This record gives sequence, structure tokens and C-alpha cells, in this order.
Amino acid sequence: MSLVAHSLDVIKRLQASSGAYPASPTFSAYRGYSWLRDGAFIAEGVSRHGDAAGADAFHAWCARVVGDRAGQVDVLVSRAARGEPVTAAEMLPTRFTLDGVDGDDDWWDFQLDGYGTWLWALREHVARHGRAVPGTDKGVRTAARYLTAFWHLPCYDWWEEHVEHRHVATLGSIHAGLRAAIALGVLSGAESATAAEAVEGVAALVAREGVHERGHLRKWLGSDAVDGSLLACVEPFGLYPAGHPVGEATVAEVERQLARDGGVYRYLEDTFYGGGRWLLLAGFLGWNHARAGRREQAARYLEWMAAQATPAGDLPEQVSDLLLAPDRRQEWLERWGPVATPLLWSHGMYLILADELGVTA
Repeated sequence: MSLVAHSLDVIKRLQASSGAYPASPTFSAYRGYSWLRDGAFIAEGVSRHGDAAGADAFHAWCARVVGDRAGQVDVLVSRAARGEPVTAAEMLPTRFTLDGVDGDDDWWDFQLDGYGTWLWALREHVARHGRAVPGTDKGVRTAARYLTAFWHLPCYDWWEEHVEHRHVATLGSIHAGLRAAIALGVLSGAESATAAEAVEGVAALVAREGVHERGHLRKWLGSDAVDGSLLACVEPFGLYPAGHPVGEATVAEVERQLARDGGVYRYLEDTFYGGGRWLLLAGFLGWNHARAGRREQAARYLEWMAAQATPAGDLPEQVSDLLLAPDRRQEWLERWGPVATPLLWSHGMYLILADELGVTA
């Protein structure tokens, strides 16, 4: 079985009856949970390869989960409008159980990027297949209201770290998500106007504080570092699209600092499982190369991803052969066990890059 076919099979087989995509079926810290961010890219992968029903089910699940919290969002927005403090602990969760409840395990829960990424992926899916996903309007409006009100706040990044900072990849996802919400055509005129104002605010803030003097995006506002997640600000989010000088400089700088022999590190100070190279980031870098017309470079990242598959064809979260901090690997093995395998987001990113390159088998 080809890796495209196996990836589709793994994702379809493990999708919950609720529509949620589990992050990883066996990894102790992820088991039983679905992330909006991970799931959005998984859904994008299967949507591109013809599993419209699976993507429909995921997007409908997201809309139910988010829409069910409309009252909570209304309270938070009203309190913020009155100038009352709203803490990170009161915000919407980052991940949900497969049946859509908050779960009772401690987690780094205030992350805005997943809500923006879901809206982006829903819009991509709807446009691709030429039809709406029934029952998603309330969830779209709730997510847009949430992001419009709180986009400017510091929150955890993609890696559940640094809640004190405003991360450029998060701002990029919000920018894309609110544009998508407007394009879906379900917001009221007033909602569209405030969402558009937020989009402009994000773009202005990043232009002012999120671009390094060397012309590339920063890991967070004021930082001199880069992060693999910044790749998404170019493709697919289009905050600075392929061909834009900032977009080109960001891809080049991430590749210069973080890519090694086909794999991509999250960031140079990474110590999680010793700081290995992540398959999904190789997918993002390949995606950017493909969209910029650099197909040979993109193909090398796809080939590297495929080479990391287990004998059964499963793709891990990261690989441990060229670690940034090898002395830190054991502590994570003792805490959470072996690296997450399969990671459905890795399979989703393989499907996306394969589609970009016309690989269907």
C-alpha cells in the first residue's frame, strides 16, 4: 500500500464516530483528545484526496464544539468590553475530548491559533467541493466573535509554550481564519465589519513589530528567533504570501536555521524529546517550496517524510537521530513514553504535500 493510501486509511479508520480526529491513538499525553489545529490540517489532507465525507464530519464536529460554547464566548466578550479582566484559564480550550467536552486533564489551554486554523480549513474545504457543510454557521460565528475580541492577547503558541508572548504564527492563523469567516458569508454585516477591522489590526501589528530587521518574521513580537510554525504564515495562511519579500525571507531563514537533511526542527532551543526534527514541519516547508514553484526542493521534503515511516507505514511526530538536546530525551521517555506514532497531523501534512506535487499513489 502506498503511503498516500495508508495515510488516508489511518485517518479514516481512527476518526471518531463524533467526527473528531484523535491526535494520536496511543500516545499517553494525546490519547482521547482532538486539537482544532491538528484536525484542521488532517481534514485539509483528506479533503484534497477525495474523502469529503470525513472532512465534513470533522468540520461539523468543530462547529458543534465551538457553537456549544457561544454563551461562554458572549460572557467573555461582554466582560472584556466592560474593562473587566479575563484570565487565560477562562478562555476556550485548546483541545477537546473526542465527544466534544473540555476534559479534566491539565493542559496549556489558551491557544487562539486552532480557532483561526479551523475557519481557514473549513473555507478551503467548502470552496474545493463547492458546497457548504451543514450546521456550521453558529460555530463559524462563535469562533469569529471570539477571535475578533481577543486576537490581540498573548497566548500559548503551537507548541503549548510561552503564554506571555504574542506569537506571529498565531496572529497569522487568526488573520487567515477571520478572512475565511468573512468569505464563508455567514457573518452579519456588523460581524463582518469587526472581523475585517481585526484582520487589518493583525496585519498592521505584525508589520510593525513582527518583522525582523533582516526582513523575516519573528517567533514572537520582539524576538530575534525564528520558529518552524512561521512557515504557515506564508503558505497556507498568506499573511505574507509566496513571492512577497517577507514571505520569501521567512521561508529562507527557517530553512537556513532549522532544516537539516530533509527534516525541520521546531526552534533551536527545543528540548522536547531531545529536540528532534518534525515531519509536519517538513511538510510545511515542502508546501512553501511547491507553491513558489520549487518542485525539486519540495519533493525532497516529501521523500524525507516518507523515509521516516515505520515498517507498518505509520508516521511519527518527530525523529530522534539528530537531536538538538540529546541529554533531554530520556526525561520525556520516562514521562510520556515513546514519541507519538502515528501522529495523524504528520499523515495529514504528507497528504497535503503529496497533493501539491501531484502524488496520488
